[in-house]
Amino acid sequence: MYQFLEAMTIRGNKEEQKFYVIGISYEKADAIIRGKFTFFPEDVEAFTKDSQAQGLENFFVVSTCNRTEFYGFADNADQMIEQYCKYTEGNADEFRQFMMVKEGQDAIHHLFRVSSGLESQILGDFDIIGQIKIWFARFKSMGASNAFLERLVNTAIQISKRVKNETFLSNGSASVAYSAVNFIQQTQPDLENKNILLYGLGKIGRNTCANLVKHYPNTNITLINRTKEKAEAVALKHDDVKVKDHSELQEELKNTDILIVATGSSTHTITEEMIPYDKSMTIIDMSVPENVVHTLASRELIQLVNVDGLSKMVDDTIAQRRNAVPQAVAIINEYSQDFYDWLENREFVPAIQSFKSRLEFLQQHEMNKLRKDNLEVSEKEIMLTNKLVQKITNQFASFLIENHDQSEETIDLIEKMFHLKQA
Repeated sequence: MYQFLEAMTIRGNKEEQKFYVIGISYEKADAIIRGKFTFFPEDVEAFTKDSQAQGLENFFVVSTCNRTEFYGFADNADQMIEQYCKYTEGNADEFRQFMMVKEGQDAIHHLFRVSSGLESQILGDFDIIGQIKIWFARFKSMGASNAFLERLVNTAIQISKRVKNETFLSNGSASVAYSAVNFIQQTQPDLENKNILLYGLGKIGRNTCANLVKHYPNTNITLINRTKEKAEAVALKHDDVKVKDHSELQEELKNTDILIVATGSSTHTITEEMIPYDKSMTIIDMSVPENVVHTLASRELIQLVNVDGLSKMVDDTIAQRRNAVPQAVAIINEYSQDFYDWLENREFVPAIQSFKSRLEFLQQHEMNKLRKDNLEVSEKEIMLTNKLVQKITNQFASFLIENHDQSEETIDLIEKMFHLKQA
């Protein structure tokens, strides 16, 4: 592997900083613990400004029901851990008990595996790539991105597309949203006579609604969302789906047999007093942190399951998907090589830019001399000299890339010959 990768010196804007990912996921932490370290979109602006004030410049966070990960450049991993935990309900000491930390090449490879569905709680679940796009865009808009992160995330997106289109890793229905529907099918007979309330219409809520209508078109489904217009927009796509105002939630719960909660809140949205004590109900909590107070599970008439419980119900589909893992790994390796080639060649950019700037200076100097001698220079001649400057620059760049072992010596020679100063 390339020398810079062996030394683990994948650097950001600051020479001393390295690339890390720290995170917490279903692999080591249950839904309750993960909930403590969930990161919310409304904290992006404050987190970005504070992090940059603390010396972190280029980074992004991805936070989903199954994992929360912080990618970026830092002096060390502890710097990222301490900064991240300031914006969660947990603390750094607790985070360290469950965390994952990767550096350099390992951090890059981890993102590529996550984006391909290989690290999903349900193998092959591609919902994560959509979340990566959304979260990265949030931090990019705040000025927390650089060329490295742009290329990294774009590569992750391309890997996800190839794996999804060219392998059977996502074959069969095994998403969290489908798992909820599958759980209902297995545990609830006579669905046509059951009242289903879907509370919360983020992406998971919308996917769950679509799966319910698709597989059980004659069921009695009611939608409630804090923003009623959003629920009405979803209802327009599906026949026989009702919408109730958020103010009617408590009253609607009295008639609910199956409650699906996908509210994505930082606090409980379903509490003890909201459910009548003598009410029999199945509750599926698809939110992380958990939005249904877990003490409801102690009631004899309540059946409560969360995302971790749902994920255990798709083993048959997962067994089929495992056969596609080698193909997915091969695609990751292909794109990883391209990314590392690009990353390695970036070290030549300052020298190449400095060389081109010097050629352009000489070009302009000679043009000015001709004009002083009252000689006309045509647009065609200027275009030809521009092409010549670019051609010479390209030859210099190609030589450096193709003769990596001689690059340092070559750059030193060119700098002396042309009196170059790199930025």
